[in-house]
Amino acid sequence: MIPASFEYVEAASADAAIAALTEHGDEAKLLAGGHSLIPLMRFRLATPGVLVDIGRLDDLSYINDGGDHIAIGALTRHRALETSDMLAAEAPLLRHVASQVGDPQVRHRGTLGGSLAHGDPASDLPAALLAMGGSVVAKGPGGERVITADDFFTGFLETALGEDELLTEIRIPKAGGAGWSYQKFNRRAQDWAIVGAAVQLGANPGVALVNMGPAPMRAGGVEAAIASGSSAADAAAVAAAGTEPPVDLNGDEAYRAHLARVLVERGLIEAQT
Repeated sequence: MIPASFEYVEAASADAAIAALTEHGDEAKLLAGGHSLIPLMRFRLATPGVLVDIGRLDDLSYINDGGDHIAIGALTRHRALETSDMLAAEAPLLRHVASQVGDPQVRHRGTLGGSLAHGDPASDLPAALLAMGGSVVAKGPGGERVITADDFFTGFLETALGEDELLTEIRIPKAGGAGWSYQKFNRRAQDWAIVGAAVQLGANPGVALVNMGPAPMRAGGVEAAIASGSSAADAAAVAAAGTEPPVDLNGDEAYRAHLARVLVERGLIEAQT
């Protein structure tokens, strides 16, 4: 299908992008790598009146040491994440999950910030951000604010970003010595996950689920069980508690609940070894 007509604006800076968002309100959408927004526009599930292109803002593409955390520019591409030595040492879960996104063509164009701002519960990277206890920095006309991953994803394809805000940075606490795992079940190598589970142990264990609710979500029951000393099997038994898995051609609620328990147990065992 052909997208509806729209006005195109190429932003020369982050401030210019924010100004365009402020001017056009909910008629405007940001374009980074385009792998999330463009398909929606083609099927007219999204019909922005103004497309603000931020894909050429090189100052938002970086992976830096922030002291107790890794600071990552929102326009950092998946390929840069999966080849980063710094992430290999300090945030290996994120590095691995980035390598599981789509195919090489997607990873060379798609951006971390774009994936997170899209807020798709079937996406890989939101689960990694949740499991790692990360946060994002949003910039708007009133300045910057930091939003924790727990507060960022608010609903299906919805986040806490305001209409006039730009996601500029992602912050991941360093966890170089923590055990981790990412388990993803799909029918073909490049498909979206039918169900997935991101696990990071260490001082602050985190477990997050992919495609088990209307928004990216943590498995709070599993995290509590781990903290109380439960075995991997016992902790994984509550993986589906409080979830709202979708029903589609790939499976019903019971099937996805079963997958969540299996994948979380596998993830916990791998992270503990």
